[in-house]
Amino acid sequence: MKHLLEIHILQNFAPSNLNRDDTGSPKDAFFGGVRRARISSQCLKRAVRMYFRQSGLLDDQHQAERTKRLVKEIQDRLVAKGKDPDQAEQAAIAAITSMGSQKQLKVTKNKWDEQLTDYLVFLGHQEIDALARIIFDHWEILTAKKLSVSKELKDKLENCLDGGKAIDVALFGRMLANLPEKNQDAACQVAHAISTHAVEREFDFYTAVDDLKPDDNAGADMIGTVEFNSACFYRYAALDLEKLRENLQDDTELMLKGLEAFLRAIVKAKPSGKQNSFAAHNDPEYIAVTIRQNADPRSLANAFEKPVRPDRNQSLTEASVERLEAKWQRLAEAYGQNDGHTFVLNLTDYQSQLGEPVKSLDALLSRILEVLRRELGV
Repeated sequence: MKHLLEIHILQNFAPSNLNRDDTGSPKDAFFGGVRRARISSQCLKRAVRMYFRQSGLLDDQHQAERTKRLVKEIQDRLVAKGKDPDQAEQAAIAAITSMGSQKQLKVTKNKWDEQLTDYLVFLGHQEIDALARIIFDHWEILTAKKLSVSKELKDKLENCLDGGKAIDVALFGRMLANLPEKNQDAACQVAHAISTHAVEREFDFYTAVDDLKPDDNAGADMIGTVEFNSACFYRYAALDLEKLRENLQDDTELMLKGLEAFLRAIVKAKPSGKQNSFAAHNDPEYIAVTIRQNADPRSLANAFEKPVRPDRNQSLTEASVERLEAKWQRLAEAYGQNDGHTFVLNLTDYQSQLGEPVKSLDALLSRILEVLRRELGV
């Protein structure tokens, strides 16, 4: 039976520039007729993946690399096994460029003498290890002056690309242009975060002074501006737990471990843009997680189509919580799907009307996993 897990987060960031566009400005969008602050889905997902690494939530073998430097990754593994570096590079290139059902993956050298694939490939560490082992086992063939890769060897190389039980590949999916049959559909959909209210761009005019300049030489030695804003963001993600388990080769325990790591990361991870200048390390004030069976995803972004405004009695975040819960109730009355389990961590002064309250992130994760283990029979 399909299990759908949805996450609704309200997170108020202090003045910051967490996710920039091509001009260096904070990303934004028009919604409900006004300008909103925005953090892209891609930015949020990368923050989650980086949090996996930095926090140690997942074993290295259950993580992935998105890179053009696959040749170097394989080469390093072969050199560690005692192979010559130049031959290891040659063998890695031979193996990589032999794969592909529609076209071969190209490898070209850049001006820094790095061998790069023609697009970013997203491979689990176990997949990269498996490729290196096969190359090692077929060393003579792949380092021969006259290269001839048999169909059997080509199939062995391609069969390595099974997702490698990498949590981030299983969550966010991947597309391999030259091997579409090795694509993986994402188990998780992540929305762009948008502010619940209208925002205006602000500018910081800064100056810097040369510490060693003579005392009689007044004035700044560098000037510039940085754009920033401050916003209460609505964040939404929907996770198909059966798809996640399928992507992890039906390993239920790994699915639950990956889910726990993902939930902790999506709450705690923050984009890194301009953090040295703004230090906007603000945790969410409100988290609602719901688990339903055979249900459709339901974003609550339209709760904020009419921009929220603060007043003397309510902060932006409190008013946003009230608006979100009111929309939740109206949609449930109109379209049903109000069964299942809902858990709410609410740090605002607004008294939540939804689900089961929890007092901490640890308690939230514990209750979610408890329910899922019971419903999955594990």
